[in-house]
Amino acid sequence: MDMRANARGVLLSGNQAVAYGVLLARPDVIPVYPITPQTPILEQIIELHSEGRMKAELLTPESEHSAMSACIPASLTGARVFTATSSQGLLLMHELLHYASGARASIVMCNVNRTPASPWGFWPDQLDSLAQRDTGWIQVYSESPQESLDGVIQLFRVAETANIPAMICHDAFYVSHAVEPVEIPSQLTVDEFLPPFKPDIRLDTSLGRSFGAPADQRNWNNTRRDLDAAMATVPDLVSEAGRLWGDLTGRHYAPLEEYRMDGADVVIVTMGSMCGTVREAVDAMREAGVKAGMLKVRLFRPLPMAALRQALEGVPCAIVLDRNYSPGTGGILHQELKSVLFNMRNAPRLHGLMAGVGGVNVSPAKIGELVAQYQDKEPQVGAIWVD
Repeated sequence: MDMRANARGVLLSGNQAVAYGVLLARPDVIPVYPITPQTPILEQIIELHSEGRMKAELLTPESEHSAMSACIPASLTGARVFTATSSQGLLLMHELLHYASGARASIVMCNVNRTPASPWGFWPDQLDSLAQRDTGWIQVYSESPQESLDGVIQLFRVAETANIPAMICHDAFYVSHAVEPVEIPSQLTVDEFLPPFKPDIRLDTSLGRSFGAPADQRNWNNTRRDLDAAMATVPDLVSEAGRLWGDLTGRHYAPLEEYRMDGADVVIVTMGSMCGTVREAVDAMREAGVKAGMLKVRLFRPLPMAALRQALEGVPCAIVLDRNYSPGTGGILHQELKSVLFNMRNAPRLHGLMAGVGGVNVSPAKIGELVAQYQDKEPQVGAIWVD
């Protein structure tokens, strides 16, 4: 049977696409608190729920902290759980993000990347989720509404296999509110891909298990080792989910995406919505005779280190464009890549540029200028800001 036969194409924003992905994943419990620019996700879910199309238990607690407090026990009873947030809401959840991963709760969350205060702002910036990179959550960054819909469904499969919570992140407004053609797969396709959630370890009176009990030093240490072992399986799980989804829909995904990398003298590395702009810039540079390529990082946690080293080996120059700023160090993706490429033979000269921080637009022409400016330079120490 051709699983694509019953798919339908519609115009959706990134946030609406997420809600339709949630609908198709058949969650049991959805605790969500609204926050700009995530609110349309909740609004679309409420609409689908009120129409009787979504059967989940929909909770609207008094804060994001309370929303995550509801997600964790629901997941630990064996329910499939989804939530969504952004910026200050994600920061308010911070302590519970650690609890969720430590309890191995297979929650899926969409975070709409937005500037954290202060000053107050609502613009696309990835610092909110990147500041949570040590909480033990899988992190995937989406470029488009279609990728966000597909990513929600795939992450349920990954999170529930690894028993690790996962967040899919997309940029405020550039993806969250931008409307594009999106193919909504049939329920039959999603049911074929995503089996019901039936965890072996769950809160059940017949099993006699508990969660959150105090642990001594060695047992706490062992929980980190177990989490590390589970995290090590995630890149392969993401690859497998992307391949199987591609077999069903024609849209294949992987932890990294390479674009026109063959024979590239300079590779631009970035995440999220900026990848579409970089793609246009690469095409223009290739037409002008510049051998440029792009490396799109979809999976940021766990960082696919071996794949990154393989993709960049022998490339003369790589330029990282970061839509975030970690005070005192610079761009976060740049810092991570420096660690990954340390002591690697044939590593590229690696430049890190703060481009698009706070949602500032970076045009294809500007990216071409940056390549011309930095391609033949030696890397500099410290944060480099793009005007």
